[in-house]
Amino acid sequence: MKRHLLSTLTLSILTAFATTAAVAADNAPAKPAAAAAISGIDTQFIDASVRPQDDFFTYLNGKWLKSTEIPGDKASWGTFMKLRDDTTPQLRAIIEAAQKDPQAKKQGSETQKIADLYASFMDEARRETLGYKPLTGELARIRALKDKKALPGLVAHLAKIGVASPYGVFVSQDARASTKYATYIGQSGLGMPDRDYYLKLDDKRMAATRAAYEEHVGKILALAGEKNAAAQAKAIVDFETELAKVQWTKVENRDPVKRYNKMTVAELAKLAPGYDWKAALAAAGVAGKADYVIVSQPSYLAGFDAVLAKTELATVKSYFEWQLLREYAPYLSKAFVDENFAFYGTALTGVTEQRPTWKIGVSTVEGALGEALGKLYVKEHFPAERKARMEELVKNLLLAYKESIDTLEWMSPETKKEAQAKLAKFTPKIGYPDKWRDYSALSVRGDDLVGNVMRASTYSYNRNINKLGKPIDRTEWGMTPQTVNAYYRSTTNEIVFPAAILQPPFFDMRADDAVNYGAIGAVIGHEIGHGFDDKGSQSDGDGNLRNWWTEQDRAAFKARTDKLVSQYNGFSPLPGYHVNGELTLGENIGDNAGLSIAHKAYKISLKGQPAPVIDGLTGDQRFFMGFGQVWRSKMREAQQINQVKTDPHSPGQFRANGTVMNMPGFYEAFGVKEGDKMYLAPKDRVTIW
Repeated sequence: MKRHLLSTLTLSILTAFATTAAVAADNAPAKPAAAAAISGIDTQFIDASVRPQDDFFTYLNGKWLKSTEIPGDKASWGTFMKLRDDTTPQLRAIIEAAQKDPQAKKQGSETQKIADLYASFMDEARRETLGYKPLTGELARIRALKDKKALPGLVAHLAKIGVASPYGVFVSQDARASTKYATYIGQSGLGMPDRDYYLKLDDKRMAATRAAYEEHVGKILALAGEKNAAAQAKAIVDFETELAKVQWTKVENRDPVKRYNKMTVAELAKLAPGYDWKAALAAAGVAGKADYVIVSQPSYLAGFDAVLAKTELATVKSYFEWQLLREYAPYLSKAFVDENFAFYGTALTGVTEQRPTWKIGVSTVEGALGEALGKLYVKEHFPAERKARMEELVKNLLLAYKESIDTLEWMSPETKKEAQAKLAKFTPKIGYPDKWRDYSALSVRGDDLVGNVMRASTYSYNRNINKLGKPIDRTEWGMTPQTVNAYYRSTTNEIVFPAAILQPPFFDMRADDAVNYGAIGAVIGHEIGHGFDDKGSQSDGDGNLRNWWTEQDRAAFKARTDKLVSQYNGFSPLPGYHVNGELTLGENIGDNAGLSIAHKAYKISLKGQPAPVIDGLTGDQRFFMGFGQVWRSKMREAQQINQVKTDPHSPGQFRANGTVMNMPGFYEAFGVKEGDKMYLAPKDRVTIW
């Protein structure tokens, strides 16, 4: 199920990895860190044949890298993905308990909705009998389109049921007036992850994926009864290619100032005069609620207008038919499910086996009823003492940032004052929301999977659009408690840590503080760091886009970030594919600042006392090893290409090695000297915050 991502929300960890920790330890009673006897470091994975001074990531994780196979149903495997995989059976148990709960018979209860949505997905026999019949009404609506003038209404309708179109309309905080919501319009509508898949045809892998995509589109259309499927598929891919040509790159989209283009509806109409934007906004449900819109990519809307004008109506109809089928293929009969997996699983990411049906069913419930499920997850799997200790870590990280800002040699007192004012306004959120989402407007039936997915999408759409004109909801979360991730949101200046990431190896209640500061401490620092990265630093403590820097300080900051771009441009996970230092800059700044500040916070936590030596490892060694082990990961080649092209995060091995190479404390902890492969001359090391 698609959900729009707020442009101001920065996902800060990685969508591809998880943990080695046993879930059985989740409910271990809290112990003071000083009394803990364990280091929290997975020393069994250390490869002694590799020097930490030459390749810290492989030294720490080498035995795991040699012995571990990526599961057949995964594009990648590592600490993040394993922790997610460990969480999924817990969620399944909660769902199956809900199915047996007497409340499941009470129509309209959250228990009933969780139980019946899962049941509707798991009823594979019914899905096989129905085929694509649940979509016949929507297909008929698209096929009945008589002219392009009706497109705004169709786009709005499809958006409500989660189907992508060449543009998206959504509501979020006004980035320059964060006390109110505004309507945003942005580019969308490609069936492959990035414009490069359409345009970089000199790359053999890209060209092969594009050919596989066109074949896949044709097969899906044929399954839905289209007789000219191959010809339609070619026309659809050609249309998407034209859209790709005028879309902004992911690097261009990282600039929040360039993406903020406030205009009236009349000005929008002049920008793309061939499209009825007044009708589009009315159909989307935002007309009359605001006197302006914010356009993220103005040149794209003008380009879309031109592409649409020269494209035959028949192709446009085929395109929307494809987008509908693409979105709902996972909920139809086996033929659709298998063909959908053949491209989006195997061709695009290299995965060879589909996930078990029950796991996809759990994900479906999470997509529709995430906080209802999260409420039950927190009750069973998130002890109160874990939140309390996390609050102490956050407090120390904020204190370390405060002290660090005061000592920056490259920043003037004027800008430091502004930075401190922003830091003082950070809002931490830990574990779960104080106010749970209300799902009373969502109807779920045990025998109507596609209808359930459509109603869930419509519920989500309406919930977003209905924010317009209302006060900002600062209790809202952008992730569910069972999500293994964290984020920073610039317009609310908040850092958010869901319950599920607060487990080993990120956060170990039994372990000495060193590993926790190196792992979850670096995550906390990373999130705070997003408020001061190349994007976040353009917003103030109230969440408004505002330049609070002196010209000289901004130039000094850019000189450091440019060096970081160059460093990461030099990393290559596969021959011919390099990390994009500009695309990954925000996350690399987050890692760089987060680990540096976490190290300072760890020192604060010692209160002047020496750190204990555990398992023969000093406190500083355990700190850096705690950081390095959370990036333990392997990735299939196709997924690695996808990641390098589309993901603002660097591959795990470079998040580990690239970050510590810039840390003076790492050199001291492991005796790194000139001539070692991990060595950077002091003048080449990047320290920002």
